[in-house]
Amino acid sequence: MLTVRKSNERGHADHGWLDSHHTFSFANYHDSEHMGYRSLRVINEDRVAEGRGFGAHAHRDMEILSYVLKGQLAHKDSMGHVEVLGPNEIQKMSAGSGVVHSEFNGSETEPVHFLQIWIEPKSRGTKPSYEQLKFEAEEKLDRFKLLASPTPTAGAATINQDTSVSVAELTPGKQITYPLGSKRHAWLHVIQGEVTVNGKALETGDAVAVDNEEALEVSAQGKANSEILLFDLA
Repeated sequence: MLTVRKSNERGHADHGWLDSHHTFSFANYHDSEHMGYRSLRVINEDRVAEGRGFGAHAHRDMEILSYVLKGQLAHKDSMGHVEVLGPNEIQKMSAGSGVVHSEFNGSETEPVHFLQIWIEPKSRGTKPSYEQLKFEAEEKLDRFKLLASPTPTAGAATINQDTSVSVAELTPGKQITYPLGSKRHAWLHVIQGEVTVNGKALETGDAVAVDNEEALEVSAQGKANSEILLFDLA
């Protein structure tokens, strides 16, 4: 069973320096029909103006992933990490028992466009941790590249939940298969482009919840490359 979530149905907030689309309820956007999916709680697509950002704020008991689409995202946290995140990198912060961090556009001349993802942890009060991993663009071309996993895996961040996250960039006409299994669930988000998922047509910003499907057949449509983010969930 596939349930489509259209891009234009998402919550939207424009603060001038921040333009944000919320797949699920977040901040002043409340939608009782879209409070999350399984352990996936937040997918925010954020565009932050040059030189602006989110000042120091606290998190606890949440797995937080950031994936930059364009530009540079500067990060600083109470664990001592001072980093800059760019495209083709995954950043994971396990907030655990508590952490304070800030996120700012790392450029004074160009905006930054990124996805921030929150996943509820399977256990609470754990020691906070941080990972940032870079990969080559070819690793996601016409195949799934693992970004995060519940078990330590080379080239992927480790998260405190029975969830894995993968990305793929498909060239026009390419089809790839993800073996899900009927006892697993999935959420597929279209970062950009046009794809079909088991026959369902999706465009930039659209997403689909997947239940009781053995596999996902993802086909790229249109004349440009398409990029997708896939969450494999318990």
